[in-house]
Amino acid sequence: MNEIEDVDLLVIGGGKAGKSLAMDRAKAGWTVAMVERDKVGGTCINVACIPTKALVASARTLLDARRAAEMGIDIDCEPAVDLEKLRAHKEGVVGGMVSAHRTMFHDSGMDFIMGTARFVGQRTVEVAVNDGGTRVLRGRDVLVNTGTTPATPDLPGLAEADAWDSESILRLESLPESIVVLGGGYVGCEFASMLAVFGSRVTLLQGRDQVLPREDRDVAAAVADVLTAQGVDVRLGVRATAVRREGGHRDVVVTLDDGTQVRAEDLLVATGRTPVTADLDLAATGVELDERGFVRVDDHLRTSADHVWAAGDVAGSPQFTHASWNDFRVLKKILTGGDASTAGRLVPYTVFVTPELARVGLTETQAREQGFEVTVARLAVAAIPRAKTLRETTGHWKAVIDARTDEILGVALLGHESGEVVAAVQMAMLGNLTYHQVRDAAITHPTMGEGLNLLFDTVAEQLPG
Repeated sequence: MNEIEDVDLLVIGGGKAGKSLAMDRAKAGWTVAMVERDKVGGTCINVACIPTKALVASARTLLDARRAAEMGIDIDCEPAVDLEKLRAHKEGVVGGMVSAHRTMFHDSGMDFIMGTARFVGQRTVEVAVNDGGTRVLRGRDVLVNTGTTPATPDLPGLAEADAWDSESILRLESLPESIVVLGGGYVGCEFASMLAVFGSRVTLLQGRDQVLPREDRDVAAAVADVLTAQGVDVRLGVRATAVRREGGHRDVVVTLDDGTQVRAEDLLVATGRTPVTADLDLAATGVELDERGFVRVDDHLRTSADHVWAAGDVAGSPQFTHASWNDFRVLKKILTGGDASTAGRLVPYTVFVTPELARVGLTETQAREQGFEVTVARLAVAAIPRAKTLRETTGHWKAVIDARTDEILGVALLGHESGEVVAAVQMAMLGNLTYHQVRDAAITHPTMGEGLNLLFDTVAEQLPG
């Protein structure tokens, strides 16, 4: 074994929490080494949030161009996708961020190592460096931040079908004329919406009886309606039992449990993500995994091994970059002598279908299951003045209110720019404001945020329960 190199902080995986903590502690004078297998800056900027939302922005631009006449603008030709320019847009955004991360890593003073790590002892890893050779590093404190990767279901024929997953599809060299999306969760719905707007014939297969199974049924149904209006063939309550690719890289044929088949040019598998822990040999450092392979942590992100921490997706945190960033803040405070916890934190999220669904807090179903007496407020986005000026009137907003305290328990906002509006609701919830205080606030007119006045104005028309 090579000579052991000791550092104050050893970070395995350069996702949001890991890279943020590594840079922060290196700037503070700690000796820091961060090992990243293959993605400078982590999954988010390379194959997840940033490239996919760059493409979503392109899809929305295409929609705007198609609607230009409604807004009094003449366009001489029919708007169309230029795949080469589309790819250049996506790669330009990603490339710029990767380059910026390389500079930030260097400037922080950390030792940034591209390679594959596996634990060989207490807080000690052996790294197979991508450029050749090995290094052995030991941290006074160690952070595991290796994230997740697309899950592959156990489906006969899938391995031979040359299917896409949510990462590999970003390398598309041509837009498929038709595609089957397997899975109706957040990722599946986002890609189905985007690809349909780009002009592909999309069939979405969902084994559950609703898309977005974590959402209220009415909210999920509204999202399904949006997808259908965009041309997606949404099929609920059907499961794939086998897949085959016809000879010569021809169509993919998906056999369903009702005996029918679906045929398309390509197949996208979007059935969840799995933790990157299998090859880390975490047992060698005393770290326990749960039954799904995620690292077990407490509310302070401590693992079962002394001075070994885990953060982000691999630790079972909500699979959002902003949750991982909050994990960083928790860890920074703890490692610098303070106290912080992930318990009870309020994590919003946005599903980037078009229009987008933004969520924070409890669903109506969750609130009732937890014993709350609730009042539900509802508003059609078409009632918001700003939506009318933009001709972006698709969608519905829903708020769940504690009927005893009048505090907001959660919202589901399906509509234009909902991902921006939800931040205002989150702040109100963090401040324990009542719905009346939001209802009566003087919010700028005309904005989408002004819809919160209108949403909570509907409460008086309804009865608790």
